[in-house]
Amino acid sequence: MKSNVLKSLIEQALDDAKGREITTLDVRGISDVTDYMIIVSGTSGRHVSSMADRVAEDLRKQGQRPLGIEGQDTGDWVLLDYGDVLVHIMKPETRDFYNLEKLWGDMSVSGRVEQ
Repeated sequence: MKSNVLKSLIEQALDDAKGREITTLDVRGISDVTDYMIIVSGTSGRHVSSMADRVAEDLRKQGQRPLGIEGQDTGDWVLLDYGDVLVHIMKPETRDFYNLEKLWGDMSVSGRVEQ
């Protein structure tokens, strides 16, 4: 599956799961590891975990399985690795602390940012 299609499916699953501040970073020009990083906030640890479950289930229906899932037991920060797309689902305070958007600099931000 093309990375832009995968990205769109993930963004839709996160939106359907009421993810907050969905931000997609296009890192194709600066990373050999992945094409896109999607960062989203959940309202609680339970919400973070349920969003991860929603993404995994929706993509499984499309024949896509993650290469790995990290952090689902704590619910502060769940990382879903789909190869061409990395998904960071975080509680707001975790997202503020790590500030991945700033860490990755002034890359091209695509998609939408929802409050």
